[in-house]
Amino acid sequence: MSRGFTLLEVLVALTILAISIVTLMQLSSQGLRLLRLSDDYQQAVLVADRVVRAVDVPREGIESGEEGAFRWERRVSLVPLPEELTPGAGPKPNLFALSVAVRWGSRTLEIASLRAVPGNPGQ
Repeated sequence: MSRGFTLLEVLVALTILAISIVTLMQLSSQGLRLLRLSDDYQQAVLVADRVVRAVDVPREGIESGEEGAFRWERRVSLVPLPEELTPGAGPKPNLFALSVAVRWGSRTLEIASLRAVPGNPGQ
């Protein structure tokens, strides 16, 4: 009866170990890439939220700007309200559609919101 491992057993064990290490390294690398991508999307959402909230009284048109590595474009348009949805007394409200697109690299994030403002457009 011999004691110890044969050369074949050692080679099989080393092959299994090498495959396991390579797999773990690939998973770790992919996790880091996804973490970076998630951080980029989170930053883009924060930029888009700031750009939407920066509008107190919306006016129709397109504005654009940059914030760090992000380029943004805000579009504001007046949405026509049917007469049955307007209140009977007081000024007729205006409904604005706000759309913000944030771009960085080859990626784009777009958010949209509606804002009701009393009175006439431009006031």
